[in-house]
Amino acid sequence: MSLPLVQCVGSGGHPLEPLGAAEVAAAVAILRRGGKITPTTRFVSVSLHEPPKGLVHAFTGTNPPPRKAFAVLFDNASNACHEAVVSIDGQEVESWRHIPGVQPTMTVDEQVECEAAVLASAEFRAALARHTGIKDTRLVMVDIWSAGNYGSEEDCTRRLARPLCFLRSDPTENGYARPIEGIRPVVDLNTMKVIRVEEHGQWALPPGACNYAADRVADQRRDIKPLEITQPEGPSFTVEGYQVAWQNWKFVIGFNAREGLTLHHLRSRDGDEDRSILYRASLTEMVVPYGDPGETQRRKNAFDVGEYGMGMCANSLELGCDCLGLIRYFDAHLTTSRGEPLLVKNAICMHEEDFGILWKHTDRRLGKPEVRRSRRLVVSSVSTVENYEYGFFWYLYQDGNIQFEVKLTGVLSLGAAPPGETPPWGALVADQVYAPNHQHFFNVRLDVDLDGSDNSVQQIDVVPGDAGADNPFGNAFFTRATTLATESASLANLSLESARSWKIVNPGRLNAVGQPVGYRFLPGDNCIPFAAPQAWWRKRAGFVDHHVWVTPFHPEERFAAGDYPNQSSGGDGLVRWTAADRPIASTDVVFWYTFGHTHLPRPEDYPVMPAATIGFLLKPSGFFTMNPANDVPPSPPKVAASEGSCCH
Repeated sequence: MSLPLVQCVGSGGHPLEPLGAAEVAAAVAILRRGGKITPTTRFVSVSLHEPPKGLVHAFTGTNPPPRKAFAVLFDNASNACHEAVVSIDGQEVESWRHIPGVQPTMTVDEQVECEAAVLASAEFRAALARHTGIKDTRLVMVDIWSAGNYGSEEDCTRRLARPLCFLRSDPTENGYARPIEGIRPVVDLNTMKVIRVEEHGQWALPPGACNYAADRVADQRRDIKPLEITQPEGPSFTVEGYQVAWQNWKFVIGFNAREGLTLHHLRSRDGDEDRSILYRASLTEMVVPYGDPGETQRRKNAFDVGEYGMGMCANSLELGCDCLGLIRYFDAHLTTSRGEPLLVKNAICMHEEDFGILWKHTDRRLGKPEVRRSRRLVVSSVSTVENYEYGFFWYLYQDGNIQFEVKLTGVLSLGAAPPGETPPWGALVADQVYAPNHQHFFNVRLDVDLDGSDNSVQQIDVVPGDAGADNPFGNAFFTRATTLATESASLANLSLESARSWKIVNPGRLNAVGQPVGYRFLPGDNCIPFAAPQAWWRKRAGFVDHHVWVTPFHPEERFAAGDYPNQSSGGDGLVRWTAADRPIASTDVVFWYTFGHTHLPRPEDYPVMPAATIGFLLKPSGFFTMNPANDVPPSPPKVAASEGSCCH
């Protein structure tokens, strides 16, 4: 069951709610009236220009700050990027700034136009015929890929794409099963013309077909019984616009074309106080480097946030498919590159779900078990970036835990292999179909405001006790907390040997046992990059050099690889900012976390991948006086129809 969406933006809404449809349209109209838009101008994005923190904290519900939009625009004729701040309330362009030498995020329109340009290219048609014998391009799929930057002059001066191509056997077949290896068109996105077709040897098309769509998989399982999720009294959350209250949690849902789903102003009710924990949480960047040095494959490294826009690639979610239960959906209001309204219906899904035992104890002397079921609130969004799907899930728990999880699924980026050969840099997943080894690295920015903005970050390492008179059995160990004083001191990687974690504390507020209130950051699965430090993609993705970075808050430091990683030469973002080695103790700090998944493909990942999950957990550590879930009431007993027994 889906709950109706209540829109509440502008006057009366929370200052951090995303722009509504009318506000996006107003910003576009103001820019047009200001004479800033030409026939060759593309609107890369129009999103909320977030007000200063002080105005947000001063908001009482009746004094909203002025609503403003932040727009990124790109002119194909002049190959120039501009940024604008637009006052929606004041109906004026407040600022207009040229950003020289950069290539902003590619737009959805450019993806469609790029495919059409390749299919219409006589040079591409000729190469396709030479390599495959195919002269009809109607069944060719063209996936846009940024050209990246490998040191050539054109990488720095032209807006380029270097697509990958595949061939369907019919209009609805899984085209990824037949990669067209050996040819890569290069497209100038400003002129939308193929400027050349690179040829790197000749491969036969893989002979087989393999599908995943329901109407093309004949032998589907027949032994699955219905699983119903019901909440006859409705959900436990309340929603006003994009503001949410659930259990003791309050927060604001955000969304924009680049980052996609964001969380804002996250607070927890403790007694009669709403205590702040996170001011803003967002995915800032990700990169998918491939580990095959072959000429067709070696330029594959997708910066999916900065090159394509995770919000622009967001799915419209469907009840019973992407989400299950009593659902509240939130729409995303974006714009096409020509300034037309773009509605992503149901871009965000929110629901409650059971999560097993929250806590339990049985006192054998009383013969009375006490058990509580755990319930969590799920806020999610899913994006499709050509072949891959990424699901982003924020979980809030009754015991104060905050979890972020990425689910990776979709279709492998495949290549063709010669008959009888197994390439050394990956795995065969089907006859003559090859999947290269690759990694996925994500960076999340956590602007923490733990009971206020003056916070510190501690690195926590577990240390064994020295053997001796104080430790005669040799069983002792303790934690060593190192308060990080500067940005350079914060740069760190995970350590299995010391069970390393981090703790955000507020030195100015003590808990019931006289220690600074805090939240621990607990990393999940992770990895390190296997590419050499001098690899071209690593120059642009310096954030992968460390798992943890800490910076003092700056409103313009939002993206780990810099504002414009598309075709950049590197050295921007966290690498550049932290070179200043600014102090970070007892200040408004931002915690950045890089986490990765090493994907060694297998036949079971074909034709579509089962979801892999990675993420992290924020856990209260001295923030509350006691277990904050101690007041959760027991669930009413249920009688299982098939067993006749009591269930908890």
